[in-house]
Order: sequence, then structure tokens, then C-alpha cells
Amino acid sequence: MRVIRKYANRRLYDTEQSRYVTLEDLRSLVLAEEVFKVEDAKSGEDLTRTILLTIIIEQEQGDGDAQIFSNELLEQFIRIYAMAKPLPLAGYLEQGTRLMMEQQQRMQEQWSQAIRHSPMEMMREVAEENLRFWQQAMGTGMAGSKGPAQPEADAPRDDETPNEDDRT
Repeated sequence: MRVIRKYANRRLYDTEQSRYVTLEDLRSLVLAEEVFKVEDAKSGEDLTRTILLTIIIEQEQGDGDAQIFSNELLEQFIRIYAMAKPLPLAGYLEQGTRLMMEQQQRMQEQWSQAIRHSPMEMMREVAEENLRFWQQAMGTGMAGSKGPAQPEADAPRDDETPNEDDRT
């Protein structure tokens, strides 16, 4: 794993390339899906999350069109942190984001290959995948549900009275 050291003067040093790097360089590593760890040069403390959040903050402040987090969404995140028992949001967001990125990549591939399927077929596939994701994420498993349990065939229904012959 690539190790980046953060010094007291806030400079970042890439130990693999033996050079100082910027947040933009680290952003490029993320985009290239290269795994790295940022650690404090003195204490060895893992600062990776802090650096990744800093990169996101710079992205959000940089280009108004590239903003992902609205003020309302950020306020909701703060409220989630304040809950007595916070929601297990991380896994849900990771799965949802992964699904969205996979779908985006697939759509781009299909467009670049002159769309092998009709647009309606492609949208149907995306809708089905979204439905499967939501069912799995919510733990419903609705696709495999057989509905409410059926009464046994031999058991009398509540509105039936037993035959005279059945009484013993």
C-alpha cells in the first residue's frame, strides 16, 4: 500500500515516489483507484479519512456545478450523527454509490458501442437492477415473497361450521 506522510507544516510526502504531493495529486490517485494511506509523520496516526474529506470539501467549494452535497443533505448528515443510535448509513451509501457508478459505466459502454439494445430495453434493465438493490438494501426480499401464509387445506375457516359427521 502506498504511504503518504503528512508533516507538521501540512506538506504531504509520497514515500513511494520520494516527492512532495498535493491534494490534487491524491485526488488523481483516488480516480486511478490506487490505494494509499495518509499517516502523520510524527505519530503515525492514520489521517486518510481526514485527507479524503478535505479533498471532497475542495471539490465542493471549487466548481458550483460539481456540488454533490446540498446544504439540506449536509444538515441531515449532522442530524444523523446526533442520533442516540446513528443509522448504518455508510454501507447503504457505499452500495448505492457503487451501483450508480457501475450503471453509469455500463450506459457509457453501451452508448459507445452504438447501443446494442433499444433505449427502452436498457432502461428496463436499469430499473430492474435498481429494484433489486432497494429490495436488498431495505432487507425486504419482496421479489421472492409468496404473500401471506395460506391456511392449511384441512383446517376449517373461521366462517365455517363443522359438519355433523365431523363431530365426535
